[in-house]
Amino acid sequence: MGEMGRAYDGSYAEYVLLPNAQVYPVTTTLAWAQLAAIPETFYTAYGIYQSLRLHAGERVLIRAVTSGVGVALLKLLKASGLALTVTGTTRSQRKDAALQALGIDAIVHTPDPNHLPKGVGEFDKVADLIGPSAVRDSLAHLAEFGIVSATGQLGGVWTLDDFDPITAIPNNRYLTGFYSGDVDTKKVQALFDFIATHHVNVTPQKVFSLAQTRAAHAYLATSEGLGKVVVVV
Repeated sequence: MGEMGRAYDGSYAEYVLLPNAQVYPVTTTLAWAQLAAIPETFYTAYGIYQSLRLHAGERVLIRAVTSGVGVALLKLLKASGLALTVTGTTRSQRKDAALQALGIDAIVHTPDPNHLPKGVGEFDKVADLIGPSAVRDSLAHLAEFGIVSATGQLGGVWTLDDFDPITAIPNNRYLTGFYSGDVDTKKVQALFDFIATHHVNVTPQKVFSLAQTRAAHAYLATSEGLGKVVVVV
């Protein structure tokens, strides 16, 4: 966040200058490689986690579960101790085994990511990482008093156009979202405290040195696994 690499230079480097406003102190015992795997993916996932107002035993759907935020949210949900039943959507079966290893309860394959297949039932909570292009479909699969958190634009659509909340949101259902640009030290520390308390596995899938950056990209391009790849200086 903060437009690093866009508004000002910043990418693979041994030393990087950052505006003070982008620096947040944290208290943690995590090693550097684990620490690097957390922002901003886990911060976004934790914001979604909080916005869903979860209760024990609920049925949760993560749309685009194999995305970075989807994997992070899955880890948070399964570590929560709330005995949640978590279903995830994905377009292919390539990463099913990796998702199952993370504890997912069910996988729905969606050739059309904007529409769930026929026969898929209702969910108490939906984390919609596809975004505006799928929101109406997510609301249609929401149980009474459930919540859809539309946080993401993986569907390539940025806004909900011609959306009448009175008719588009079924009665006694709720639509919210989370903006990861809203950051402060207390919120960041709350995430690290949650990770420590619930023993969330934030270990990156693979760690490379700065000289191995090309190999890191090659690994990302071919890997069928899930999780973060970290380059350590």
